[in-house]
Amino acid sequence: MVRRGTRRAWAPARRWGRPRRGGPQPSPWVRAWIAHRRRVELGLVLFAIAITTAGHAIVGLTLDERLPPGLPAHALGLGALALAAHLVVRRFARYADPLILPVTVLLTGLGLVLIDRLDHAYAVHLADEPWQAQPAAPDQVRWAVIAVLLLMATLVTLRHHRTLQRYPYLGMAVAMALLMAPAFFGEDTYGAKRWITVGSFSVQPGEFVKVMIVVFFASYLMANRDALALVGRRVWGVALPRGRNVGPILAVWAVSLVVLFHERDLGTSLIFFGVFVAMLYIATSRPGWLVFGALLAVIGTVTVAATQEHVHGRVRAWLDPMAAFLPPERQPSGVVSDQAAQALFSFGAGELTGTGLGQGHSWLVRFAGRSDYILTTVGEELGLLGLTLVLLLYALLVQRGLRAAMVTPDPFGKLLAAGLSTVLALQVFVITGGVTGLIPFTGKALPFLAQGGSATVANWLLVALLIRVSDRAGRAVTEPEGNATIITPALVEASPPRGHRADRPDPIVPRQRANGRERRER
Repeated sequence: MVRRGTRRAWAPARRWGRPRRGGPQPSPWVRAWIAHRRRVELGLVLFAIAITTAGHAIVGLTLDERLPPGLPAHALGLGALALAAHLVVRRFARYADPLILPVTVLLTGLGLVLIDRLDHAYAVHLADEPWQAQPAAPDQVRWAVIAVLLLMATLVTLRHHRTLQRYPYLGMAVAMALLMAPAFFGEDTYGAKRWITVGSFSVQPGEFVKVMIVVFFASYLMANRDALALVGRRVWGVALPRGRNVGPILAVWAVSLVVLFHERDLGTSLIFFGVFVAMLYIATSRPGWLVFGALLAVIGTVTVAATQEHVHGRVRAWLDPMAAFLPPERQPSGVVSDQAAQALFSFGAGELTGTGLGQGHSWLVRFAGRSDYILTTVGEELGLLGLTLVLLLYALLVQRGLRAAMVTPDPFGKLLAAGLSTVLALQVFVITGGVTGLIPFTGKALPFLAQGGSATVANWLLVALLIRVSDRAGRAVTEPEGNATIITPALVEASPPRGHRADRPDPIVPRQRANGRERRER
């Protein structure tokens, strides 16, 4: 019997002392560290909302000499959406990196400002072309709302990123079906077949495939990394992979060629093949895979460029962007576009600090100004300084993803975060290089900035997965070594597995320590 007014010694505390269902409360310094990260995230999210609101106000004052009538509603709506995403991160991913969400909110908000600014210009200067004068900002706002809701739903339902590891081959089969579907059911739009259209609704499957293939590649490489790391012959000092292990990369290369040949989608095929080669190098630390992959990429690109007129035209426009201004008898055969030249003119007009929001002429790029060539508006109206800051925001987002890959303890999480960061980096490089004339133009949409519902939703899904992996990485940092229920990395170099050089640290599997015994997770 227990007297009234007393409670058993083993009974949990009723209020603050009560342990959570998932385990004991973190230590006070861990709680302070978590609170600091979430306060930083909240402050940066509010700062991003303030910058976006100021951008809309500047555009309205420049174009109409008054504040936009819907500015308060837009600011409140964007702020409520961003704060709701922050609260979900605070509740379901409290250890996550505090910079990923604010950078994504800032890039998305800046994209809405630029699209709304171009809507005004298209309505004035291209009024005789209704399909171009139609505003795109309202649709982009709706897609942004859907994308943020998807991020919140992903964080609520996906409690651990290793759940994605259960059905890799099923996911890859679905990804391949979606990737090749436009070749058979898609419509030819501007020379490429990227979209599947049903009535007034269109979707670009390649944007979602890039996330699904990273999940499959991470699962496949984690299971087969030891065999792929074995060294074959050495050519010019470079250790090439064994012949029996090049089958997977040849299969991926063949699928990339199918996409490039039948869909004429240069950007998707480059990203698809490039991320696989990059993840192979990350998993095995063998430069031979980079050499072999680069050789296959050059062979495939040259072959398709010589046989596909659309890809050949992109290369021709890259080599001579001013050909559109030549007399008709001197212009090359085929379709000649002045978009590449107009993009270069826009960058030149922006100089260092830009002409100012609303005072540029990037609408001269015409139909692609709000999508493929939206970076020209950044270069013209914000100048080289603004363009550099935008690219640094992308670089910061990639760096935080790679940092999560380095810190998280499990191999699948490392490859998943590294692959997603590589996809983002490759997409930004391919688009920026094409718009600035560094490489042939590929026609992909710049993440978060450009118009496009499929791209916006898929990129926010990518960010949700990065936040989830960074949450597990944050937990690994705060958990003590020697706990038998967890596996945490120790700062000791791992012993190499069979097939690895003894003087090279293992890039994926960290040194593990549990109950005083060092072990390796496989």
